[in-house]
Amino acid sequence: MDDATRTRIEAATFRRLLTHLMQDRPDAQNIDMMNLAGFCRNCLSRWYQEAAADEGVSMDKQQAREIVYGMPYDDWRARHQREASEEQKAAFETAFARNVGKPV
Repeated sequence: MDDATRTRIEAATFRRLLTHLMQDRPDAQNIDMMNLAGFCRNCLSRWYQEAAADEGVSMDKQQAREIVYGMPYDDWRARHQREASEEQKAAFETAFARNVGKPV
């Protein structure tokens, strides 16, 4: 497989992941994703912003989040995000200690 084909496949896969997380499964809470997988939608937006910077494209955190969430972050939160339970918060503290990287 050549690099251009690989890049197109990776891009299509990323777009499908975003569709799945934003449209198909908005009920999957970021804290649950962090507790289970060690990343969430905010991580994806941070990685997007970092990759853009590597390519010389400047964007702030809100711009990157709007690309990943498909709408302004505050709008998505108002529509889909629930308050985390005490159990979710406790699990996050444990999971975060295992995760490598920067906080979201």
